Amino acid sequence: MPAEKIIAIMRKNTDLACVFRIRCLPLHHKLPNINFITNPMKKITGFLLAFLFLGSMLHAQENTFGKGDKVVNLGIGLLSGLYSGSGYTSKMPPISASFEYGVKDDVLEVGSIGVGGYVGYASAKWESDWGGATWGWKYSNFIIGARGSFHYPLVDKLDTYAGVLLGYNIVTVKDIGTIQSGYTSNGSAPIFSAYVGGRYYFNDKFAGMVELGTGIAYFNLGVAIKL
Repeated sequence: MPAEKIIAIMRKNTDLACVFRIRCLPLHHKLPNINFITNPMKKITGFLLAFLFLGSMLHAQENTFGKGDKVVNLGIGLLSGLYSGSGYTSKMPPISASFEYGVKDDVLEVGSIGVGGYVGYASAKWESDWGGATWGWKYSNFIIGARGSFHYPLVDKLDTYAGVLLGYNIVTVKDIGTIQSGYTSNGSAPIFSAYVGGRYYFNDKFAGMVELGTGIAYFNLGVAIKL
């Protein structure tokens, strides 16, 4: 069947509708959750309250992150609100990198504050076939932003912290397959989110890292390197 005829049938098909600012996608195709960060203030409040409650139950230790320290985090996301649903033929796991610089010591006696930048990336392909031809989209999310963290040591050699991220989620959608549908998306938007995390130092420079919160993924594992 010629591609032009297939496209004409697709555009006339009653299963097509306009949803989530993406023109004329099939209703049976579950759209990716390209802007998955909602109600950020509720999440921020919950994370910070949990962090402060835990701090009140444990005795403070010597801080492993202080003024003048420089740390790079490299992580991979294990849980994400992106690209849920069926039909995806491939997905790239969310990856992230961040840099933090210590700007203030002696906060609440032994705590400290750090600021820095954050980048995160994830992508996926959704494909289908129609009359022997293929069509679909490649989605990508690229988050760039700034972070601020409050560090408070709870366990020896463990750098525990909580913070907020302010950034922008850049969403792109590209046609793939033998049929170019011409459909577009405009899901890019600012984001404001919270997180808690910990870095356990095996020596003075190298640590294992875990973060829970919202960014490119809900749960991240990785490594941290003190420069």
